[in-house]
Amino acid sequence: MKEIFSKRMKYVQPSAIRELLAMGAREDIISFGGGYPAPELFPVEAMKVVFEDVMDRVGTKALQYSLTEGIPELREKIAARMAKSGVPCESDDVIVVQGGQQGLDLIAKLYINPGDVIITEQPTFLGALIAFNPYEPQYKSIPMDEEGMRMDALEEALKETPNVKLIYTVPDFHNPTGITMSLERRKALIALANQYGVVVIEDTPYREIRYEGTPIPPIKHFDTEGRVIYLGSFSKILAPGMRLGWVSAEQTILQKIGLLKLAADTQSSTLNMYLAEGYMRLYDLDAHIEDIRTLYKKKKDLMVSIIQSEFPASVKYTNPEGGLFLWMTFPEEIRAEAFLKDHLIPKAKVAYVVGDGFYPLSPEYNHCRINYSGASEEQIIKGMTAFGHLLKEQMKYGV
Repeated sequence: MKEIFSKRMKYVQPSAIRELLAMGAREDIISFGGGYPAPELFPVEAMKVVFEDVMDRVGTKALQYSLTEGIPELREKIAARMAKSGVPCESDDVIVVQGGQQGLDLIAKLYINPGDVIITEQPTFLGALIAFNPYEPQYKSIPMDEEGMRMDALEEALKETPNVKLIYTVPDFHNPTGITMSLERRKALIALANQYGVVVIEDTPYREIRYEGTPIPPIKHFDTEGRVIYLGSFSKILAPGMRLGWVSAEQTILQKIGLLKLAADTQSSTLNMYLAEGYMRLYDLDAHIEDIRTLYKKKKDLMVSIIQSEFPASVKYTNPEGGLFLWMTFPEEIRAEAFLKDHLIPKAKVAYVVGDGFYPLSPEYNHCRINYSGASEEQIIKGMTAFGHLLKEQMKYGV
């Protein structure tokens, strides 16, 4: 049967990351692998009230087909939140999608022919690569420093690389590194995109989860030519199981994305859209996000303090001002996957996500991504302490 599959299926393969995450899903494993929000913050009781309100208020309308673009009430609230963050926006500038992941797929389907070039950060979000790969792009990856994607390297890539279609970036609390792009680089990025006529995907699922520092305007705030496609998500600020995100872009782009979404799934869940809108109608989403920020800061600070006290000094790590992840770098002689499979899981019952899968080109093997939002404080203390002690032991005697 495999002979009749499309050629693109060769770009849709199981990854080592997926297999290792499955290992980390065991109940006896403390997993810092997934990008899971803290389940204790899900507004279960509030959503019971919201569900009853939706059934009483709109009834069968919530169970019927709706617009491909999403129900107007929810798009109005999304537009208002975007305007509040510095992006002028009306409800017609928004399409609701099945999480940001669907937005990535639809954008790649809209723009990418085999051989077209997508520029990403190095490393970049693995889920974006999974979405892009079936459309057979080429990649150009741009190194990062503490201010995000390096603009000198981006300019050089744009000068030297033909057929660049998209620049993909996660500017706020980057996945996987946790780094935030500086204000100056955001301005420089949009200037380069304008100069070279390239579309920018600004992926922002973590933007509102800032618990330190000063908010920086989105890249789309500086977009004067309509070339930034903004992706937002309710997964990290409300609940990932609702599978709700949104795309905001210039009208010509948005109309074509709407046609592709119609072909893909007709629309996002009418019921879930009404539930999200109803939650924002009855409750204070900003107050809920503040609770998220408070808890994640506490968990991140706890994790960093353990790294500082229990890990070898030669291990480097990022200390993000928001989001869900930090990025750890081992000495080059330590391979993150081998250490995880041969030592950390069997001996300490701890798991992380190996870093090399986040590289579209030239993978580096001595990194891992660590999530602090989904684990309890007790798990962070136990798991990270065991992690640090085992790493010291293996570095002493050789991995």
